[in-house]
Amino acid sequence: MTTKLETLELALKNALGEGAAISSALGEVTVVVKAADYIKTMQALRDTPALRFEQMIDLCGVDYSQYGEGTWDGPRFAVVVHLLSVANNWRVRVRTFCPDDDMPMVESITGIWRAANWFEREAFDLFGILFDGHGDLRRILTDYGFIGHPFRKDFPITGYVEMRYDPEQKRVIYQPVTIEPRENIPRVIREETYGTSK
Repeated sequence: MTTKLETLELALKNALGEGAAISSALGEVTVVVKAADYIKTMQALRDTPALRFEQMIDLCGVDYSQYGEGTWDGPRFAVVVHLLSVANNWRVRVRTFCPDDDMPMVESITGIWRAANWFEREAFDLFGILFDGHGDLRRILTDYGFIGHPFRKDFPITGYVEMRYDPEQKRVIYQPVTIEPRENIPRVIREETYGTSK
């Protein structure tokens, strides 16, 4: 007797063939595909009758530059998509790596799932991942004049600029960050009798 997870893995292997690396851990199935096969794979996941992943639940970017404490030697950026098949009651995670670290780009899946629109904009805004074919790729969370992508591992925690309201100019102004970096080391203060019986 096969489990639901084994049935899903078999259906994925039949639909996607050798071009996809399929693995399962902790009750979840992950499919890793090359960027060149990304759109074809996503189309197959939605349109194959045995799979029928009708809903895109989530899409996000990932920066692997410090993964494994710096031991990662693969591509820096990836796009991870979570899909749901309501008809079959199963989920799958799809990961594709951007082939170019300097200009990370994959094709947009907004033509397959319209819900990907804002998710792709978020990944562009926070990670700088470009989605080829996206109709309106612009920032969604940061300010219009924001420089950089704040979820990249090399982005400074304090940022580059800060904004504040200037009462003299009666407007919001941007200025270099005035926050000095510091290390927060928690201090534990205990009573002298801590841990002893009274």
